[in-house]
Amino acid sequence: MSEALFCVENLRVAYPNSRSVTMSRWAVDDVSFTLNAGERLGLVGESGCGKSTLGRAAMRLLPTSTQIEGRVRFAGQSVFDLTPKQLRQFRGEAVALVFQDPMTRLDPLMTIGEHCIETLMAHQPQLNRSQCKARALETLDAVKIPANRWSQYPHEFSGGMRQRVAIALALLLNPKLIVADEPTTSLDVTVSAQILQELTRLCQEREMALLLISHDLAMVGEYCDRIAVMYNGRMVESGAVKTIFRHPEHEYTRSLLQAALHIQAVDDEETQEEDIGTREDEENLQFPIDSLLPSRQKEGHPKSQIDHPLLQIKNLKQYYTLESNIIEQLLSKEKGNRVIKAVDNVSFDLYPGEIFGLVGESGCGKSTLSRTILQLIRPTEGSVEFMGQNLAQLDRQSLRAIRRQIQMVFQDPHACLNPLMTVGQSIADPLFIHQLATPTEAKNQVRQMLERVGLTPVEEYSNRYPADLSGGQQQRVAIARALITRPSLLICDEPVSMLDASVQSQVLELMLELKQEFNLTYLFITHDLWLARFLCDRIAVMNSGQIVEIGPTGKLFTNPQHPYTQTLLQSAPLLATQQL
Repeated sequence: MSEALFCVENLRVAYPNSRSVTMSRWAVDDVSFTLNAGERLGLVGESGCGKSTLGRAAMRLLPTSTQIEGRVRFAGQSVFDLTPKQLRQFRGEAVALVFQDPMTRLDPLMTIGEHCIETLMAHQPQLNRSQCKARALETLDAVKIPANRWSQYPHEFSGGMRQRVAIALALLLNPKLIVADEPTTSLDVTVSAQILQELTRLCQEREMALLLISHDLAMVGEYCDRIAVMYNGRMVESGAVKTIFRHPEHEYTRSLLQAALHIQAVDDEETQEEDIGTREDEENLQFPIDSLLPSRQKEGHPKSQIDHPLLQIKNLKQYYTLESNIIEQLLSKEKGNRVIKAVDNVSFDLYPGEIFGLVGESGCGKSTLSRTILQLIRPTEGSVEFMGQNLAQLDRQSLRAIRRQIQMVFQDPHACLNPLMTVGQSIADPLFIHQLATPTEAKNQVRQMLERVGLTPVEEYSNRYPADLSGGQQQRVAIARALITRPSLLICDEPVSMLDASVQSQVLELMLELKQEFNLTYLFITHDLWLARFLCDRIAVMNSGQIVEIGPTGKLFTNPQHPYTQTLLQSAPLLATQQL
């Protein structure tokens, strides 16, 4: 029997303790698995469980101070024994890594095209620039990035579009193994399906293996052959996808499945206890399932009870002009500069106490719309009225005062948290900006908020820096920071997209509790249709800068009218169907 393509044996990884010379506990503890050519393995688990550390250790991308034990072999050769020259070829040509956060991996001073050409010429110097460009354009097209964006920079792309660039860079060199660390976190269901279908096709045609690190159980179930579950640094369960989904043996696996199934439940009366475990099983769990599942009782659209909307968007437009240089103007058949209609004549009302969902593909204008509402960017045309005030007409000081009432949870927590401030300082900062608390009061409020978002022990997390946290933990800090001023309106731009199912449920429960306690209103931006269905009273579907359909959640899911909405629903993977 031939040896596996990729083999991890008794791998243990520990990071140095920042407060002492000793190592902290094992981030990856005695993990072993194999991966054959053409096979797809899904690695799931909560944030901070060691998934990403495992992927980086396998490619020798961890700091030199990290303690590593065990063996990693690729095609029979020890990865830990590779020379610098061999390691350079190994990364990219043999194994490619798609990172979770593409913005921190792309050079802001290089265009997308230059990223592609640099990658190809570094590994395949026999190719000239025209050959490199032809191959790169073909690969970019495979991930739905048009050729006219070749000369743009990373900051000109949405989060989802940057993720597509990262995936294209990984595919350029035709590697034998792709380690994909949350590759579709920022992508809508249609693009996610297209990219994963492309990866699946490549796995079959090129005998390419895929290690898919994800918290999305439904996606792993649909596109992977096997699944491995990690908890607290250990691999607690592994096997064929259908076997694990139908008969999970470990209590943590059962809790993950139950939380994911609850979010995707068809209606509030359905239960998903069958095939997951009996009530007697749950009573013996260390992870109480009921504590992971928020009870969502939709109140319906409150318009009939309240005449005045909290937020009114009227004919809002946000256009960007792409200025062409002299050569482009001479060669182009089109006269004048190109215009991108990021938000194109959008109108809707948001009522107090409502959870209003905004869904659509990456690059459709969702995040631009949210920033325009906050007046972080001024609209080209149209108005944004909050509590009867047109925000576009307010001066800077008045806007600063009203932003206490409108807070935002951004999509990328790493980019919005100050790396030089501790977690406690970051969360307390809005209280001092708006002069809402004394230092003693702020400290107490930060303690309470840290507990509510699940970052305990409080003393330990309060003194950590963002770099010391996992992606999911950073997102919880960002949510705590937004909620600390007790706003009336919270704009949530993919607030739980980086979290596993159980932590998603905890954060959603927190948001629902705060909504009831402080009469909050949410504008919830997401590409996760099932999450929007679970949480939102109404949903607006956005495509190419326009809202193509809007209506009550139940009606939109049971009787979608627009072809794009129908395509979104058909592309969304459903976990329950994978247990049959």
